[in-house]
Amino acid sequence: MASVTAAIDWHDWHLPYDDDTSPLSRRLRLVQQHISEWLDHRPDSSLRIVSVCAGQGHDLIGALASRSDADRVCAELIEYDPRNVAAARMGIAAAGLNGITATQADAGDFAAYRRAAPADLVVLAGVLGNISDGDVRATINALPRLCAADATVIWTRTRRSPDLTPAIRGWFTDAGFAEEAFHAPPDVLFSVGAHRFHGQPQQARPTGRIFTFTA
Repeated sequence: MASVTAAIDWHDWHLPYDDDTSPLSRRLRLVQQHISEWLDHRPDSSLRIVSVCAGQGHDLIGALASRSDADRVCAELIEYDPRNVAAARMGIAAAGLNGITATQADAGDFAAYRRAAPADLVVLAGVLGNISDGDVRATINALPRLCAADATVIWTRTRRSPDLTPAIRGWFTDAGFAEEAFHAPPDVLFSVGAHRFHGQPQQARPTGRIFTFTA
């Protein structure tokens, strides 16, 4: 998560992951599936990944833990809550993933990406549903500054009314991305998308706000 003053316990927010049938667990499995499929289609000997507002890193750690080629991944999990950072570091160590780093920082500021950008994969799980509509568009517009050429972005967003996902998909197109997948299960409100960057990467700014958490 990024810096936020709302009274949400972002550590306890992860508790529904313990229930395999919860919407959060179902969303997690979809994100992990996309990460695994992306790795399968990227034979590169070295790949850079950044997870924005990474929480405890379940998506990336879970996707990499069982892979024999995990050592070709260099990843940074950017998370503001120190308890989540500690939990992510424990998960990284338990899985033996030496290429992953969990960093305590405000993911809503370009300064947090000094080492992470440009990334071949950007994970935006749990971000776009917790910022203003204006910041959603600003974040998508900022992605060319975080993405390497031919990068992929995996993102999530609730479809609670008013559903912003049609606009989000259009904003990705406007920012130079092509949609590769969009999941909107009919019995839950979450959605998971994957977009591939076909535009020209831009240099990341040293500082400056990208978004601010509102929830």
